[in-house]
Amino acid sequence: MSVAFQASLLDDVSGATLGPLGGAVERTVLTQGAWVDVRRGWVSGSDQLFTGLVESVPWRAERRTMYERVVDVPRLIRFYGDGEPLPDPLLVEAREALTRHYAAELGEPFTTAGMCFYRDGRDSVAWHGDTIGRSRTEDTMVAIVSLGAPRSLLLRQRGGGSATLRFAVGHGDLLVMGGSCQRTWEHAVPKTAKPVGPRISVQFRPTGVR
Repeated sequence: MSVAFQASLLDDVSGATLGPLGGAVERTVLTQGAWVDVRRGWVSGSDQLFTGLVESVPWRAERRTMYERVVDVPRLIRFYGDGEPLPDPLLVEAREALTRHYAAELGEPFTTAGMCFYRDGRDSVAWHGDTIGRSRTEDTMVAIVSLGAPRSLLLRQRGGGSATLRFAVGHGDLLVMGGSCQRTWEHAVPKTAKPVGPRISVQFRPTGVR
């Protein structure tokens, strides 16, 4: 698979590597025990990782029933479950680094990796929380590594009552949603008519969280 992609002029062309977490992570405290962490440019050389994943991941198109019609899911996906080999060793390194950094708060390892491929501005994901499994009733974390062109990830409080937050993430940025975020807030990547390049989202989760 080949895609038109504008690489970042600031990206390291020598290969993909992880930067430190620690004090480089900025936390935004939300309501009802929810929070969001952002670490800009965590993956340097991320454009090479993006290109490799475009080619190596067996992307799948899905169709779902919505409003009594079967429609195309507006993005390509691939899910790597517990114990399933990941398509690049840097993703294994990233999962282990996240497990170490959040050990005191999460209390368990990140084990799975879901991937979404947003090919252009027509691809999107609607408002939702990751509430399949334990995250419906328990606090948890979802750590998202964004590769490729930046896209807006929006958050809003469930039931209203709070302004929508917008995070433009891409080119190796890390965004982590924690605490009660999956139950008390929703997130989305909306469609856009603006000319945007492709983006891959890699979502690390603990076991039993979707």
